[in-house]
Amino acid sequence: MRRVLLAMSGGVDSSTAGYLLKERGFAVTGAFMSLLANDPSDSAEKSCCSLKDAEDARAAANKLDFDFFVFNFQRAFAREVIGRFAKAYATGLTPNPCLDCNRHLKFGLFRERATILNHDFVATGHYARVEFDADLNRFVLKKAVDPSKDQSYALYALTQAELAKTLFPLGEIPKTEIRSLAAALGLANANKPDSQDICFVQKGHYTDFLASLGPPPPPGDIVDLAGQVLGRHLGLHHYTVGQRRGLGLCRSTPWYVVALDPQKNQVVVGSEEDLAQERVLVQSVNLIALDQLTKPKTVMAKIRYRQKEIPAEISPTDQGLILTFKTPQKAVSPGQAAVFYEGETVIGGGVIARDKI
Repeated sequence: MRRVLLAMSGGVDSSTAGYLLKERGFAVTGAFMSLLANDPSDSAEKSCCSLKDAEDARAAANKLDFDFFVFNFQRAFAREVIGRFAKAYATGLTPNPCLDCNRHLKFGLFRERATILNHDFVATGHYARVEFDADLNRFVLKKAVDPSKDQSYALYALTQAELAKTLFPLGEIPKTEIRSLAAALGLANANKPDSQDICFVQKGHYTDFLASLGPPPPPGDIVDLAGQVLGRHLGLHHYTVGQRRGLGLCRSTPWYVVALDPQKNQVVVGSEEDLAQERVLVQSVNLIALDQLTKPKTVMAKIRYRQKEIPAEISPTDQGLILTFKTPQKAVSPGQAAVFYEGETVIGGGVIARDKI
């Protein structure tokens, strides 16, 4: 019997995934990743890694009759997720910590633990699909059938080796059916609210969390596109491209953050029209449906997790890929992921670079 190690968060999705895997004939082992040294059970609604969550995951595993472990990944989480999050904001980037958690924890350390425990696959409660395409002779990542829950954007970094050993049992099922199934199974977390980003920011704003880690980035100048000083900023971590509020600048028409310059420690502002970009450089590219890109390709692109796909073209360059939008886009934020689609299939993705092209 094939063995699968299931990442369980304590929520309804990963719990119900355990049942679906058993129904498909897998020998399931559940595992909860302990990520935070403190226990935010009583203080945070957004956490997905508290003691209460671990108890919910264990209760679901017991109900579904499979073994359960807790893995202490706190040091790795602090280094690979929280550390990268803080560094990104300090250098004027807008990070997505869930992507780093997927890359380094769920499909990194967790996969290594599965190998050590002699499991054939890892599984998660993500809403996405993995299929083997015989024509392409490679595994492909596809959107979930429930478009409102699709999480393929956050999985673009999966390699062929990882996709070959990964299961997403929820990809074919709408979320409403998952909750109904969980209730029918008698799972105590059937009506538990979904976890929210950012799990480790338990109270207040992310800037408060960054301040708790140590000295924040220093204040500096707010300048216009000509370099004229218009005011002072509180630190680069307080700002992101496209931001309009909180700048403390007076003008008949609003200013918008159009760039963050960590070398000069400046927030650069301009008009709403100045936000529009026709193309961006995408680096740290991972291609899934292609071995390599040798010529321009028309795609649908997604440049933020909750943003709709937009028509675009990707072209190869020595530095990565050039992503050209059919219609200029506003508030394209360096540090965020750009993911490319062709229909239901993820072509690949990468990180939007700061460099202008």
